[in-house]
Amino acid sequence: MKAALFRAERQIEVGERPDPGIQDPTDVVVRVVRGCVCGSDLWYYRGVNDHKAGSIGHEYIGVVEEVGSEVRGLTAGDLVIAPFTYNDGTCPACRHGFQSQCEHGGSFGNGDTDGGQGERVRAPYADATLVKVPGSEFTDAQLASFTALSDVMCTGYHAAVSAGVKEGDTVAVVGDGAVGLSAVLAAHLLGASRIIALSRHPERQSVANEFGATDIVEERGEQAVEAVLCLTEGVGVDAALECVGTDQAIETAVGVARAGGMVGTVGFPTYSEFDYKTAFWKNVGVRGGVAPARQYIPELLAAVLDGRINPGRVFDFETDLDHVADAYAAMDERRAIKSLLRISQP
Repeated sequence: MKAALFRAERQIEVGERPDPGIQDPTDVVVRVVRGCVCGSDLWYYRGVNDHKAGSIGHEYIGVVEEVGSEVRGLTAGDLVIAPFTYNDGTCPACRHGFQSQCEHGGSFGNGDTDGGQGERVRAPYADATLVKVPGSEFTDAQLASFTALSDVMCTGYHAAVSAGVKEGDTVAVVGDGAVGLSAVLAAHLLGASRIIALSRHPERQSVANEFGATDIVEERGEQAVEAVLCLTEGVGVDAALECVGTDQAIETAVGVARAGGMVGTVGFPTYSEFDYKTAFWKNVGVRGGVAPARQYIPELLAAVLDGRINPGRVFDFETDLDHVADAYAAMDERRAIKSLLRISQP
C-alpha cells in the first residue's frame, strides 16, 4: 500500500508499506479516509525529537474493511474514529479513563505500526480503541471534524478538563496553534463565560473568535501577563490552558492564573528554566499530560453530530497523500494551522 514515510530530518516521502492484515483476533483493518499532520509530527520533521524511519501519522478516520474473529462491536463498512493511541480497555490506566497510558497499548505511526498518513491501518484492540460514527452521508466539514477528534480537539479538551473549566469561568489560552484553538473551543463548550486567547496572528485570531474567544491578547511573555491581569482587574483567570510546551508558555500560564487557579498543560514540555516556586507561592495547580483521546471522543462526537462544535475549522490546508510533503511544509513554514490529508472516499 501507499503511505507517507519518515526518512530523516525534513525528509517525508510517499512510498510503499506492506498491506496490513489481521494478526490478532481483536484487530481490524481500516481503509483510511482522512488523515492529517500533527504539530508533534513537526518536532520529528524539524529534527527536534527522534523518530524511527518508517511509518508516521497518528490521526485518522476510516472505514473498517476486515474484522478479527473476536471483534464484537464493529463490522465491515463502519466509519470509525481512531484515537492517536490504541488501548486494550482493561488495564488499570484504561479503567480509570487514561487510555493513553495503557499498559499494553502503543501509538499509531511510530515507524513500525501503521500510520494514519497511509492507505490502510491495522488497528489493535479494535473494540476498545476505535469509535464508530453513527449515521451516513457525512459532509466534508463533518469528516474534517471527525478527524480533529482523533487528537487535536481531544488534546485541547484535555487542557480544559485538567484545569477544571466550568460554567461561568474566566479562561486564558496560551498558544494559537491547532491545539490552542481547540482549547478555546473546549472552554466554550464547558461553559466558560470569558475566554482570553493569546494570539498575534490575524487568521488564527479569527478562528479563536469563531470558537468562542471573547478577548484577544497579542503580547507575549511578561507583557502578556500584564495585559491579562489588566483585563481581569488584577485578579487573573480561573483557568489557564497551556498549549505550547515552552518555558515562556508555562510561565505565562502560571502568571495569568489567579490565586488558587489551575493550569491545564498539554503542550509537549520542553521546559528547561521554569521555576515551580512561582506556582507554589500563588497556590496555583498544574495538571495535564498526554490526552486520553479515547475517553473524550464519544462525548465530543455527539457535540459534532448535533452541531454544537465544528473543530474541523482548524484545517486550513488540504491535499492528497501524494503531496504529503507539501502538507508538512505548509505547517512548518506557518502557512497553515493544520494540514488535512484526503486519502479516500468514505
